[in-house]
Amino acid sequence: MRLFWHQLKAEQLTFWRSREAAIFVFLFPPLLFVLLASVFGEGPEDVNQLVAGLIGYAAANTALGGLAITLVVRREYGILKRLRSTPLPARLYLATVVLSLMLIIALQSATVVALGVLLYDARLPSEPLSFGLAVAVGAIAFAGLGLAAAALVRSAEAVAAVVNVIVLPMSFLSGAFGSTHDLPRGLQLLADVLPLKYLIELVLATYVDGEPISKHVGAIGVMAVWGAGGYLVARARFGWEPRER
Repeated sequence: MRLFWHQLKAEQLTFWRSREAAIFVFLFPPLLFVLLASVFGEGPEDVNQLVAGLIGYAAANTALGGLAITLVVRREYGILKRLRSTPLPARLYLATVVLSLMLIIALQSATVVALGVLLYDARLPSEPLSFGLAVAVGAIAFAGLGLAAAALVRSAEAVAAVVNVIVLPMSFLSGAFGSTHDLPRGLQLLADVLPLKYLIELVLATYVDGEPISKHVGAIGVMAVWGAGGYLVARARFGWEPRER
């Protein structure tokens, strides 16, 4: 257990000492929220919708994008290979990397809610426990997809581009940045299978509508399927040594 907490502390220190990671992973979602709320937040209801959407985007961007970028860069620079030669168990190392990013997601969510309340008269979560569970479920599911992306992307140069190609279109289609009611029918059908749509649905239900998370078993199931698929891909394809380019 001491080794676990030591490695988790090391992951947190490494993250916060990296200005690029802190800006891309942590600061970007809150800054984007302030920008969108200033332009499109015509009232508390619009701001509440943006809070839910940006929390969903932050979870996807951090758990999927941040995790994939971290692991691919470390693999291609030989860091993961060197770690495998230490007494640190592989599963414990990956667990601390995932948990470190989940702590960052929790802080991001609290920051977005605080900005909404202080600057735009947004409400506090109606169901705090269910709200926290919704964010945690989403973070775990997207962490599985992040591990899968890290297993499939071959180079450090490509990983950021791949992550953005996945996360940004998914965020627009899922309603992270605004309403999707005017999307063409084909795009709406595509959005219906994306995990981010269901995370935003859960956050809206628990944050705005005051519904317990237990009323949305279907949304949890969709995210669980995506997350489990990601973990299975990672188990089959994840590697610790740099790959040929």
